[in-house]
Amino acid sequence: MISEQLSAEAFEDLASRILYEDNHVLVINKRVGEIVQGDKTGDEPLCDTLKAFIAQRDGKPGRVFMGVPHRLDRPVSGIAMFAKTSKALERLNEAFRTGDIHKTYWALTCEKPQPAEGELKDMLLRNEKQNKSYICNNGNPAAKEARLRYKVLKQFERYTLVEVELLTGRHHQIRCQLSGIGCPIKGDLKYGAPRSNRDGGINLHARSIVFTHPTRKEPVTVVAPVDWPPFIQE
Repeated sequence: MISEQLSAEAFEDLASRILYEDNHVLVINKRVGEIVQGDKTGDEPLCDTLKAFIAQRDGKPGRVFMGVPHRLDRPVSGIAMFAKTSKALERLNEAFRTGDIHKTYWALTCEKPQPAEGELKDMLLRNEKQNKSYICNNGNPAAKEARLRYKVLKQFERYTLVEVELLTGRHHQIRCQLSGIGCPIKGDLKYGAPRSNRDGGINLHARSIVFTHPTRKEPVTVVAPVDWPPFIQE
């Protein structure tokens, strides 16, 4: 169900979080708890809220197109990209499929990775019923290769700030692979964190994205601010 009319507060909030927009692409800084696309909860997804926002802002009487070329888990914050035209959606889908879009994440981990910089390569098996992925070493043909690079950026008293570059895009990949080396993400009870965060989210943030514009063919880089000081100082 799409919001008929956004409140002034909701409208201004969305406007303030748009990081990049043109006729074909919209990138927003997603908050913890927001869903990118509809799911079984029935909660309004960000794609529908953005349709209402565009219709209201631009005075569009007809249907607004808002395609979803990639997903971001509900407890994760940061860059969420949307396609405003079917042409852009088709080309962005292909770019994600071929790995031509580069995403960087920040994670606050409960332990410091050793070594401080490296590459992780695992076979991941997704359990649909549990909505969880597992590192699989038994040659299961359903397992898929997952690769990422990581680098420690800063050490805090209790947590470590780690930058992650995704080389593949598997279900819960960063959460599962960091947990696999004994470094679960803060707040991520599903993958071994000792306690939850107050907001129900986890300290995983889609920090930046680099992509070739689907129509202009120019490189675009977008960076999403992170709002973590209260968590880091706990």
